[in-house]
This record gives sequence, C-alpha cells and structure tokens, in this order.
Amino acid sequence: MEKMQLMAMIQAYTSIGIGLMIGLGAAGACIGIGIMCSKFLEAGARQPELIPALQAKVFLLLGLIDASFIIGVGLAMLFAFGNPLLAVVS
Repeated sequence: MEKMQLMAMIQAYTSIGIGLMIGLGAAGACIGIGIMCSKFLEAGARQPELIPALQAKVFLLLGLIDASFIIGVGLAMLFAFGNPLLAVVS
C-alpha cells in the first residue's frame, strides 16, 4: 500500500473516531445531567428541607460530568490536530 494512501486511511479512521468520541460523550453527558437533575427535582418536591444539602452535591456532580466531557473533547482535539498515529507512518 502506498504511503500517502495509508496516511489518508489513518486520517479517515481518526476522523470517524473523533466524531464518535465527541458525539457519544455529549450524549452521555446530556443524558446523565438530565437524569440527575430530574432526580434532584423529584427529591426536592418530596422533602423541600433537603434542597440546600442536595444542591451542593448536584452542582459538584454537574461539574464532574462536564469535566469528563471536556476531557474527551481535549483528547479528540489531540487526535485531530496532532495525530500521534501519523508519526508511525512517516
């Protein structure tokens, strides 16, 4: 297989992987945040006196869920702009 063709295949498969990383990461984060916030509202409706204690935990978990998605986007950008797999072919 020619070297340029091999590099093109690596870039194509990397692009598919990047799309999956960002798409599934965003979907997972959105679903997780939606479920968590719905349970928070449900718990707040049942016992309103627990809202201040639960609110701090919800905000902490919101940050952690968003941070995991942002880490995935960072890894996707690493593969998009500085693909370490292309160094093997060169």
